[in-house]
This record gives sequence, structure tokens and C-alpha cells, in this order.
Amino acid sequence: MKKLINSVEAVLHEQLHGLVEAHSELRLHEEPLFVTRSAGPAAGKVAVMSGGGSGHEPMHCGYVGEGMLAGACPGEIFTSPTPDQMYDCGQAIDGGQGVLMLIKNYTGDILNFETAAELLHASGTAVATLVIDDDVAVKDSLFTTGRRGVANTVLIEKLLGAAAARGDSLDECRALGERINNQGHSLGIALGACTVPAAGKPSFALAENEMEFGIGIHGEPGIERRPFGSLDETVDSMFTTLIEHGHYQRSLRHWDRLAGDWQETRQAKQALAKGDRVIALVNNLGATPLSELYGVWHRLAQCCDEFGLTIERKLIGSYCTSLDMQGISITLLKVDDPLLALWDAPVNTPALRWGC
Repeated sequence: MKKLINSVEAVLHEQLHGLVEAHSELRLHEEPLFVTRSAGPAAGKVAVMSGGGSGHEPMHCGYVGEGMLAGACPGEIFTSPTPDQMYDCGQAIDGGQGVLMLIKNYTGDILNFETAAELLHASGTAVATLVIDDDVAVKDSLFTTGRRGVANTVLIEKLLGAAAARGDSLDECRALGERINNQGHSLGIALGACTVPAAGKPSFALAENEMEFGIGIHGEPGIERRPFGSLDETVDSMFTTLIEHGHYQRSLRHWDRLAGDWQETRQAKQALAKGDRVIALVNNLGATPLSELYGVWHRLAQCCDEFGLTIERKLIGSYCTSLDMQGISITLLKVDDPLLALWDAPVNTPALRWGC
């Protein structure tokens, strides 16, 4: 293993210090560890926060800033942050209108965010939660009950950050988040594994002619291990799966701030259909050259046009990574004019910036 680190134990702290030193608009809190806007809470506005294991940079700390997240809690690499991080972060960012927690659907994240939500509620902070489950690859995985939360998280953080900035209430933000989550679909593939510093070796092995189809962002297995063919064959298979597996029923658990307890709801994902308008994200999982991402984008645009989807906005680059994994993910999010207005609203974070 060759990595630009000093020691496994120091990786997270050194990299977070580098992030906030490079971006003065961010503030690093230690003991417990989390990142907020250096300007402090936005008075009279809902505060949107997220978090999860590190190794997926720039998600989540790179999306803290005006028009997006108010705070983020980083765990160790591929390990959930702890409830005390989430609780302290929630208290630090609350501007008086409550805190919306965005939670990728992984068992550790769910359990720890649940505990933090209960603690915040008990302390008098209004809190709501949104569980994100956009990965269409597998129903259950090594780390989840239900679909995994992956790159649509980035799009949700942007859209809800804009909604909070314009003054939407906590209930309105959560309801909007549920709608966006139900309209987003993601799928990833890997040509090579990532190397977790603590392990010191690749997390799995692929033959020269193999790819993992439906890979998770922690290296979890996908739908199946398939022969690797051409660029067009790979993108075509991903697109077909995104369309065919876009509709499913699932049960989600969320904090009801009015009832003061956890509620189970049955919700349905909305499959993509001809005539839909979408935001498309071609995402680098870590070690895929930008030139190859543009090749993927070229074929994806053709697929959308042939099927009858209109791409209204696009992102191409590294937004939700898996350390140094050689692979990509594609996210398609159905949108309308109100969602596009939120997308186009100004945002100023280390990793996403426009309109400022």
C-alpha cells in the first residue's frame, strides 16, 4: 500500500485540518469531531446536516457551506460517526427552526442518528430525519436493511440546502426530501477495489476481464460479478437497470418531531418514464480518469435521448467516492421546474459552487 498519509490513526484528523485550513468558511470542532460553517447558525432557518464514514470525499464535509449543509459529522473511514458527534453538531447549527438530519441507509448510521435525534429532541431542539436509499442494485446488503444510500445524497443535500436557505419550514424540508428521495435512482460498477488504510490491501479481487456490477460505496458486492466488455455495453447495462429497477416498495423509519417518536412509513420509489426530466450525475468512485467519465457521459446522454429522458442539469466528476476504487456510479433524479429552481440557487461549498 502506498498512500499519502503519515499513519492510519492520523488520517482523518490530518485531512480534516487540511480541509478547513484551505477553506476559511469552515470550522472544525474537535472532541467530538464535526464540521460547521464558520459563520455560525443561520438565524430563523432550518439547519440541514448529514454525516457518515469518511472515504467518500468530498461527501459530506466538502458540502458544508452556504446553500447546502450547515454541518457534517465524519466517522473514521467507512465507519459511522457516533451519536455524540451528531448531537453536538445539531446543537451547534440550530438557528431556532430545527435540524434536518440526512441519513444514508446503513445500519450503523441509522442507529447512531436515531440516538442523536432522541437526544436533540430531549434537549428541546426540533429535529426531523430523512433516510436516503437510492441504490437500485440490491434490496439488502452487508451493511443495510433495504436499499443503500449513495450518490443521490449529494443532490438531496444541494436541493434541501437551497430550500432551507429560502426559508422552508422543517416539515416542508422533510416532505420535500422524501419526494426527492423517491425520485432518485443510482447504480455503481467497479473495475478495481479500493484499499482501506487500516487493511493495507484491496478489499476484494477482480480478474482482468471482470467487473462488479452494482457495487456499494464501501466495496459491498452488487448484483453479480460480470464479464467486462466495452464502455457502451457497460453504460447500456447500467441504464437498463436504472430504468427497470426504479420502482419498488420499502418501509422507512423516521423521527416524527410532533409525536416525539419514531414512525414507520411505507413508501414507493417512482420509476423513471419516457418524457421525464432529470438531473444526471456521472460520479467517479475514486480512481477513474476524468476523460473516461466524459466517455460515460457521452453514452449516457445517448441512452437518455433514445429512451425519452430530457437531461436538464448534469454533474460529471468526483462527488461521492470510495477511496481509490476504480469505478463509476450513475444517478438519475426526476425533476420539475421548482426543483430546478432550487438546483440553480446559489451554493458556496468547497466541492460545489455556483451563483455566488
